Amino acid sequence: MTPTIGCFLRAATVTAFLASCGIAAALAQDDTSDLAAKSQNPIANLISLPVQANWNFPIGPHDRTQTVINVQPVLPFAINNEWTLVTRWIVPLINQPDLLSDSGGTFGLGDFNPSFFFATNIAPDLMIGAGPTFLLPTATSRELGNGKWGAGPTAVIVWTPKPWVIGVLANNIWSFAGDSDRQSVNRFLMQPFINYNLPKGWYIATAPIVTADWKAAHGDKWTVPIGGGVGRVMPIAGQPVNLSLQGYYNVVSPDITHGPNWQVRASVALLFPK
Repeated sequence: MTPTIGCFLRAATVTAFLASCGIAAALAQDDTSDLAAKSQNPIANLISLPVQANWNFPIGPHDRTQTVINVQPVLPFAINNEWTLVTRWIVPLINQPDLLSDSGGTFGLGDFNPSFFFATNIAPDLMIGAGPTFLLPTATSRELGNGKWGAGPTAVIVWTPKPWVIGVLANNIWSFAGDSDRQSVNRFLMQPFINYNLPKGWYIATAPIVTADWKAAHGDKWTVPIGGGVGRVMPIAGQPVNLSLQGYYNVVSPDITHGPNWQVRASVALLFPK
């Protein structure tokens, strides 16, 4: 039995698994402000388990609300003293309302979106990372996914002059296989992020997700939000946790869906500093 499998079999929870593998989860190993900055850096050498809930509203002629819960585990692997492979998965659970009715909808699993960043520091306070990102047709219902296999490049740059964490992440995915009766995918995503860290683990942040569907009609291509919120990194029962609440208004959104105009985003992330 390999050590990794042995660790997994001995562990009953995520925390126990990490502890049994020799990974401590205590704020004593990281100053709170430093841990907050690491948790805001998508390519930091930090194991984390974020769970992010998004409420998008109003949608459609009946002003419905879509709920998307993203489970986003992050696992970094050291390649050598200079390079790290950071793996990030987005596993969505979606409650998609019926847009033609004032009730009913579909709930289930959406399409998985794993990304792999080869990351390194090019200066003490400047990191870059790049690699492939993939679209896997794992949706449990036609309404919740694209029905396509896809892939494309992704990249991120992060500048961390204390107390700031500033950067931008971007990717573009093209479909290459899947259901022949489903529309092909050519989709762009960009997420600029600005975090200002305050004492005692508090921070102010903005991280709008700008998207473009290049296959959509002219008035339906772009979603462009503005907004932000607050968060705090703190221990709960000895476990470091990053809590945040943000709100965004879409200054541009697809015409075909009659919105959404607003998004509320709440996140809870378990942090496991080494």
